[in-house]
Amino acid sequence: MNKKKIRTRDLQIGMYIELPSSWFSHDFLKNEFKITSQKVLDQLLAMKLKEVTVDYDKSEVYDIDEDDRTLLEQLPQSRMPTVEDPKYAAVPEQWSSDKGLTDDLRNVLDDMQLPPREKSVAVYKHSVSMMEKLLDAPTAENIKASKQAIYHLSDMVMADDDTAKNMLMITSHDFYTYTHSVNVGITSVLLSKEIFKNSDAHDLHELAAGFFLHDLGKINIDPNVLNKPARLDEAEMKLIRTHPYQGYKLLQAADALSPECSTIVMQHHEAFNGTGYPRKLKGQEIHLYGRICAIADVFDALTAERSYKKALKTFDALSLMKQNMIENFDKELFKNFVKIYQ
Repeated sequence: MNKKKIRTRDLQIGMYIELPSSWFSHDFLKNEFKITSQKVLDQLLAMKLKEVTVDYDKSEVYDIDEDDRTLLEQLPQSRMPTVEDPKYAAVPEQWSSDKGLTDDLRNVLDDMQLPPREKSVAVYKHSVSMMEKLLDAPTAENIKASKQAIYHLSDMVMADDDTAKNMLMITSHDFYTYTHSVNVGITSVLLSKEIFKNSDAHDLHELAAGFFLHDLGKINIDPNVLNKPARLDEAEMKLIRTHPYQGYKLLQAADALSPECSTIVMQHHEAFNGTGYPRKLKGQEIHLYGRICAIADVFDALTAERSYKKALKTFDALSLMKQNMIENFDKELFKNFVKIYQ
């Protein structure tokens, strides 16, 4: 249970709050509810209460560790880039709404004449290009455009088994954030397809968006740390561990933070045995969506070529995960993950 008292002035939309039980203490009909609008937030801010209890387990807003909070406050202030920024001056005409580069991907996805093998190569190529451009210019407009393209991509994965399976065979093993994002996105959507195939209770569009954008926060991490060709020291690891929250804040600022994206971005580095980050969640405390992405994330890291290690083959990576790392994962989920590579 993750409940904390915070100052009323620090409340945010999406927080699930618990008010004092007495009606004389507040103006609301219920003592527990989620803040769903600016109007409700303004009412709370106008009250005389100095503190309110927030249940973060029921909130769409995440709490972070005090050490991480201190570290984030020490970093240069990050903000949501806009298309007016000089760095992105040439971008708007490429990315208008869900047009431009994302259309290249959508055109390939809609081409019914391409054989599965050729289509998988083309879809993968355009997906990587889209993610590279997004991470180079992560404006709110570009994030929303990318999400629309990812929705179409998830529809293809769900409907076209042959092309989707072929995409597993041609994933790049270069460990760049944009290729890693696509690899994890594709693999996670395929795993979701395997376990949710008989259910309509999940928004696969937003799931796919969360999987592809899980590492968005890395754009605010020093590239020298992110790409360091050696083991990171403790200070560098602390910096890396802020990227889930950085991604969460970017999606929030872009008004693109669905519950699925929020969960996946914040939980993809949590481990089933409680050794992960940022909140050291354990077992069922980690949402199923976070557990899915965590498996795909580790698998892609193992099968990627780095300056200090060789890429493992699929069988070797799966064997290593089973023999040496299985306590990090939901074991039943891992069995389903192995199935998509058989």
